[in-house]
Amino acid sequence: MSPDEVIYLAVLLVSIPIGFLFKKGDLRIKQFGGAAAGLVLTLATCHIHTLHSLITILGTWLIINISPRACHYLTLGWTFSYLLFFRTIAYFGFPEPTPFTNAVQLLLTLKMVSLANEVQELTWAKKQDVTSFAKSPLIGVIPKMPGLVEILCYSYCYVGLMTGPFFRYRTYHDWLNQPNSTIIPSWKPLLLRMKMIPIFGVFFLVASHFFPLQYVRSDAFYERGLLFRIFYMIPIFFVFRMRFYVAWLCAECACISAAFGAYPTTAKSRSGGGPTVEYVPISSNSDEGGASSITYDYETIKNIDPHGTDFCVKVKDGMRYWNMTVQWWLAQYIYKSAPVRSYVLRSAWTMLISAYWHGIHPGYYLSFLTIPLCLAAEGAMESGFLRHLTPAGRLYGDWVQWFLKMRAYDYMCMGFVLLTFEDTVRYWSSIYYCIHLGALAIFLLGKGLGLQRGRASQKDKDGTLEKPQRQE
Repeated sequence: MSPDEVIYLAVLLVSIPIGFLFKKGDLRIKQFGGAAAGLVLTLATCHIHTLHSLITILGTWLIINISPRACHYLTLGWTFSYLLFFRTIAYFGFPEPTPFTNAVQLLLTLKMVSLANEVQELTWAKKQDVTSFAKSPLIGVIPKMPGLVEILCYSYCYVGLMTGPFFRYRTYHDWLNQPNSTIIPSWKPLLLRMKMIPIFGVFFLVASHFFPLQYVRSDAFYERGLLFRIFYMIPIFFVFRMRFYVAWLCAECACISAAFGAYPTTAKSRSGGGPTVEYVPISSNSDEGGASSITYDYETIKNIDPHGTDFCVKVKDGMRYWNMTVQWWLAQYIYKSAPVRSYVLRSAWTMLISAYWHGIHPGYYLSFLTIPLCLAAEGAMESGFLRHLTPAGRLYGDWVQWFLKMRAYDYMCMGFVLLTFEDTVRYWSSIYYCIHLGALAIFLLGKGLGLQRGRASQKDKDGTLEKPQRQE
């Protein structure tokens, strides 16, 4: 583990017991205590670079106060423009930000864009109430526009500050205003979520020891055989997954210990978004016996599904189980507003924005923009071949598709971790761009089979229409 990874892990582990203290606190303790803890952590790890986050917050506050009805896209433009300045700051003669500053800035960008959208929704809801006699309940709308102090506390809250999960301002507001958080279960869901962390941690340490990434950058690696070079991307992606499994599960546990993101199961919460239907929050006057019939979940802050990530069949589903709160943000604020209508092109647009959000390293773009090709191949093969199989044939087809899905993610992961254009292309070319060419071949095959089935179906229809005419 690198020194930065040790610090990340230490922060996450300390956040778990601290959460139990905040769970018992009132609104002011949660709001100001949580923000103070986060600000101390930010200052300790980011130093003078904390100014980047402060500038981003102040800029967003100005936008939502000047133009609350159109602040969403203005804030999106502001925060993403500042990200470009932040990533290229060394070219202007300023000191390079620490990796921790980058982590804070990434999550803060998501928060500010989401906050602006929530303010815009509130403005529209107020306008609708004025112009309409009937009030239609809007799920998840914030009760009032937050002031600068509220925005600062939301931005610097220690929960999810560096590793996620992302959460909306409404989720944060609901946590502050929990009427009786002590009756919300924490220990049982915490232990359930925590049980796999030691196993994933051991897997990470062992696999990273025997399969170091640095070896791929050496000339000795490219003297090895083709099959070995292809194989090596499998443990690299395995190490990558184990690292994030540990980090995100620890981050979820920090939320659970504080009862952060806890909602009744009747709210049908989604990762990142929170409740999707109306629900009745528990009253502050309810005793533990009366509240025992209410079951809670932490779906709102669920950021990773290791089983779903590893064993889902499709590339499309793999994205849904990975970094789930950020995937919700991308779907809500980028995919739905994409300038194109095609599913594949919308996905390409979303992946481009996701790559930009992650950074300016070419490896991010090479990896993320490979996903649309895989999605197109997956869709073509599904419509042209897989959906026409028998149940037994579909079972075998799913296993083949799962194997190809995992190899596609292995391949794309190499660009994500190698970062540079030269290292990524060097590795991909050494295995003859097998996933790119394979996905293209599968796409063409699926389209060809689809056309062939379409022609055969048309002939059957024509034959059916001709038979009555011949009888006459």
